Amino acid sequence: MTLVRERRHQQALRLTLPQSVGVFMNPSPVSSSSLLSSSSLSLASSSCSSSPANMDTLSNFRKLSVLGSGNGGIVYKVSHKQTGAIYALKVVRFSERDVGLVPAIREAEILQRVDSSEYIVKCVGVFHDGSGFGFLMEYMDYGSLCDILCKKTRLSERAISWIVRSVLKGLKYLHGLGILHRDIKPSNLLVNARGEIKMADFGASRVVAKANVDRYSQEGDQSAYTCTSSRNNACKGTRAYMSPERMDPEQWDGEPCDDYAGDIWSLGVVAMECYMGRFPLVGEDEKLDWVTLMCVVCLGEKVESSILKMASPEFESFCRRCLERNWRKRGTLDELLLHPFVNKFEDSGGDDLLNSSD
Repeated sequence: MTLVRERRHQQALRLTLPQSVGVFMNPSPVSSSSLLSSSSLSLASSSCSSSPANMDTLSNFRKLSVLGSGNGGIVYKVSHKQTGAIYALKVVRFSERDVGLVPAIREAEILQRVDSSEYIVKCVGVFHDGSGFGFLMEYMDYGSLCDILCKKTRLSERAISWIVRSVLKGLKYLHGLGILHRDIKPSNLLVNARGEIKMADFGASRVVAKANVDRYSQEGDQSAYTCTSSRNNACKGTRAYMSPERMDPEQWDGEPCDDYAGDIWSLGVVAMECYMGRFPLVGEDEKLDWVTLMCVVCLGEKVESSILKMASPEFESFCRRCLERNWRKRGTLDELLLHPFVNKFEDSGGDDLLNSSD
């Protein structure tokens, strides 16, 4: 996993920014047909009240460096030429027939909806020039949780408690809107200088239909959503962090699975990775490939029994509730938000993450 992390930081500055595109600040529904037929769309988050003036084109921004890549896009650090304000810019390129078009549209639509949570990276605006999208986001100056793990290797339980509490609250917000993140992993959890954890990258996310189900929340009609896993939607995201029901939906004999539970599984893997300093579901010297993952995650081969041997009972319990293979028995958001591990360090703050090391 160390090699994988190192390679994430070796991306070249190989994309040029479009010089004449529109930036759209007022949310409105969009579709693939409207995007392909119009160059003046209203796509972005409404959280742009603090946006600097003269942000109508990407030519008003200066590219500084590459921050990372994923889900078909490259993320740049950019500065606004007039104000000097720093942002992150995710650029996604595609042709009109490209399969990347629909995910980009979906991400733009989702970013419009998630403008009022302190646990989600803010979208300032969305650019579209006919050949791709540019998502202008708030800049998280400490990078990703992956970056922190590269430097610190392992994190304390206090820091991990802060991380999972933040992600659970973010998921509570998303799931309440009927949004599945579906790609929770260290590189998609960003950190700022205050130690705040925010979720990013909605390229694999999905909005689900409302129904009479309230498994993951108890806040009335807004909480009742259902979605089902299938061959068509299961394999979106990063396989190493996928839940059993998403990695192999056929094992449930066609029975619809609760995709909300998939985000919980991914968080459990992240928590263990923070504690161990490496990917936790395979042995330290074991090759991380598709066959190994299938055996461990889907076929019931026992995950190392010693991995949490030195952990507190609360942390071990939390991880086991997240990593329950049967999605019906897996911990819910409401349960986990009340879990002793999540509330064990109530005075914990971002400093514990930034200063943590074991």
